[in-house]
Amino acid sequence: MENFFNFYNHGFIRVAVAVPEVRVADPAYNVDRTVALACKAAEKKAVLVLFPELGISAYSNEDLFHQQALLVAVEKECTRLLAATAGLDTMIIIGAPLAVDSYLYNCGLVIYRGRILGIIPKTYIPNYREFYEARQFRPAAAALRDRVEFCGQRDIPFGNNLLFKVKNFPGFTLGVEICEDLWVPVPPSSFAALAGATVIANLSASNITVGKADYRHALLANQSARCLVAYLYSAAGPGESTTDLAWDGHALVYENGQMLAESSRFSRGSSLITAEIDLDRLSQERLRQNTFAENSRLLREKLAAYRTVETEVKLPDGRLLPDRQYPRFPFVPSDEADRDRRCFEAYNIQVHGLVKRLEASRAETMIIGVSGGLDSTQALLVAVQAADLLGWPRERIRAYTMPGFATSNRTHENAWRLIRALGVRGEELDIRPSSQRMLETIGHPLARGEGSYDTTYENVQAGERTSHLFRLANLHRGLVVGTGDLSELALGWCTFGVGDHMSHYNVNASVPKTFIQYLLRWQASPERADAATRSVLLDILETEISPELVPGCADGGQPAQRTEDTIGPYELQDFNIYYLTRFGYRPLKVAFLAYCAWHDKTKGNWPEIPEHRKNQYDIGEIKRWLGVFIRRFFAASQFKRSVAPNGPKVGSGGSLSPRGDWRAPSDSEDAPWLSDVELIPDSDR
Repeated sequence: MENFFNFYNHGFIRVAVAVPEVRVADPAYNVDRTVALACKAAEKKAVLVLFPELGISAYSNEDLFHQQALLVAVEKECTRLLAATAGLDTMIIIGAPLAVDSYLYNCGLVIYRGRILGIIPKTYIPNYREFYEARQFRPAAAALRDRVEFCGQRDIPFGNNLLFKVKNFPGFTLGVEICEDLWVPVPPSSFAALAGATVIANLSASNITVGKADYRHALLANQSARCLVAYLYSAAGPGESTTDLAWDGHALVYENGQMLAESSRFSRGSSLITAEIDLDRLSQERLRQNTFAENSRLLREKLAAYRTVETEVKLPDGRLLPDRQYPRFPFVPSDEADRDRRCFEAYNIQVHGLVKRLEASRAETMIIGVSGGLDSTQALLVAVQAADLLGWPRERIRAYTMPGFATSNRTHENAWRLIRALGVRGEELDIRPSSQRMLETIGHPLARGEGSYDTTYENVQAGERTSHLFRLANLHRGLVVGTGDLSELALGWCTFGVGDHMSHYNVNASVPKTFIQYLLRWQASPERADAATRSVLLDILETEISPELVPGCADGGQPAQRTEDTIGPYELQDFNIYYLTRFGYRPLKVAFLAYCAWHDKTKGNWPEIPEHRKNQYDIGEIKRWLGVFIRRFFAASQFKRSVAPNGPKVGSGGSLSPRGDWRAPSDSEDAPWLSDVELIPDSDR
């Protein structure tokens, strides 16, 4: 069980980036500070810690680098550092000047348990504006040998073509570059990534000027995204000479374009940041993105020059949860401003997708069933905006309420409140008589008052509704606007064919249930909705999610039938959709991430979520509902997705279109995924 609750067993590694306080030309002082931070990184269970460029000597020595006393002191203190860190289970990357064949190189040293695994000289030596490194250092290309001796260790791999592969952790391969290397049009890390590096460490000095920190962010975000890598960056900080320059000690960790950690800048003392890198994510992205492999193939001659240094690193054991925060709602940004932007984009993608389809189909009306639930409400709002953009009077939207055997007063009233507030044409079609005739025609026991409510009973009603909508579209030269969302399609929670599965165009096709809730909240804001519309939207958001197909006793005006009692909480199932379909993670890892997100009720409890929603799940509940998802998704419902109606893709992690993101056989098995589920513990005790 402890193995499950340790992030190192789920494709994560914890890394650290350190910025020690230094003294210029005082290697003994600098090594003391470096060792202290390395020990601190090890205490924090990091398997890798990065230090700044030339950190053992300090960067700003200028011509002091030509002083033999300084170089001798650097080697002596590096030897002491090796001895002092020999007992640490953390890889250490330090920066130091190194003389080889009478040339001086600006180097990064990769160290583990007192052994130098390799030394990487800087590829590009800047010699412009405030930089005059070419006065002291030679570039990597000047090297006459590929192995060197340093600190009494012989045959150390030397060059800018080194990769460090951790044999006992699949997907962990380290590449190193130094400061200016990142600033050139094609950084060495681009080739290192194509050659197999998943983690890039950049030892930097990088003095600070106004606006430069923003540029660093842009560089790291772009390079980590383009190369599909994690990128660690450590810039020189306190203690460097301020004769002509200043230093802010900027430490950063990025993963595939996303910032995971950042230090406080302009610190007076040493600093250390940590972050967990998801190596599975990087591997899965490379697996999918065939152009990454094609780029590598076209550059194979250059990549063949890379040498791999293999090592094993002892990984921390015991219970170890990540500090990295995983949002409970991966489709919904947690930051309010980001959420507003996401809602704006998603809403307009839906609207403009529908506008194009209406123009292409030459439809004269829109036909939509309105239930008083979340999905049909969002679809109707999209239809209204599309009509407004096309210059249509809203009466050309024909909205139908179609009460069945279990329609609640609350949803029925809300459907009509919404229709009136939006000014569309509303009509009511009671499907109970035609549904009863259908039950009688097929000989269903309930037509005689016998038997129990079953799938047939439910699907007769769903089919009647959709059948009416399509015939109404024929009658009024209209287009049936679909309402079913991504979550329902993933779980197969829709009546196939002549049912809520089908429409002429489904605007919600790639929008999950949790995001629809936030889209409605966004549209219910005072600046976007009048009082009547806002009131009904907020009431719809507080209504239990239900298909309303089976009669029963309702509490507090809520529908009697609860969808989530059968298929699980949408907030968990949307989490599963995101990580299983977007990243292809094992169920074991998805459950671990869900546990990290949901086991602590104090985290991520956003006030916008209705109070009756749960805000905590234990691992047993997570396992149960993940099993339900896997059975329904992989073994029971692909045939519905294979013939899904057209609809616009809204988000990068949210499309199951058989013509685009998700192509799968309709008759596959779920055994590999369910076997993985069995490995998930039933409790966290």
